[in-house]
Amino acid sequence: MESALLFPALACYALALVVVVARGGTAAFATSRIAFPLLAIGLALHTLSIAVRWTTLGHGPFTTLYEILTSNLWSLTLVFAVAFLRVPVLRPTALVVLPLVGVLAAWLLVTDAAPGHFPPTYYTVLLYIHTAVGKLFLGLLLVAVGLAGVIGLRRTAFGAARFAAMPADAALAELAHRFAATAFVFDSLMLIAGAAWAQDAWGRYWAWDPLETWAFLTWLALAFTLHARASLRERPGVYGVLLAAVFVLAFLTFFGVPFVSTSPHKGAV
Repeated sequence: MESALLFPALACYALALVVVVARGGTAAFATSRIAFPLLAIGLALHTLSIAVRWTTLGHGPFTTLYEILTSNLWSLTLVFAVAFLRVPVLRPTALVVLPLVGVLAAWLLVTDAAPGHFPPTYYTVLLYIHTAVGKLFLGLLLVAVGLAGVIGLRRTAFGAARFAAMPADAALAELAHRFAATAFVFDSLMLIAGAAWAQDAWGRYWAWDPLETWAFLTWLALAFTLHARASLRERPGVYGVLLAAVFVLAFLTFFGVPFVSTSPHKGAV
């Protein structure tokens, strides 16, 4: 049942991406009402697929790479969809954001969906707080990176025409900065909630295991990027590159370190 819902959901995401790429930039949403309804339908089906798995296994999608991928694919798409509705000026960034979403969807399709072990330490409300604010952090950072991507692409022949109708680079950088600053708040809350969870479960707030270390490095990188924007007044293009670097670091922290490290995160033990 889960697969019967998930595959159509991913198909809707893929079709939305095709529409965006085919129409290009502003035209994707300014002249077409196809792509966003496809995203909405995909989100509804994806929500049901996660609910089915949750009901079947008796726990949320928190343990395996498959579960981390499907839950974050869902949350990233949801955050972007809400931002799309609330902030019309960033709608053309779908041409940047949806390919990134597509990478996660493709990765999900080739990942083992077998259930994993749900540790006793996961039976706490702090798990839900920690993961919820973490997903908001990554989603808001993705929106900021979408705007940064537009700034970068406008320097190419490909992006110059597609994003010509969007505001000036300085205005886009300012909007990206607001999303990144909000993401920083949720990143900070994620670390605080994680530390409180660690103290409750194992009697220590911090152990410098690989995931904690990489999460802290991501926080430092985002803090530096925000500081550079506020104090050094970096040019929009430079700021966009810094945001992209932070997103890559965050992506590795979320989807790489927990599954390749020989010293597992204490929360997964």
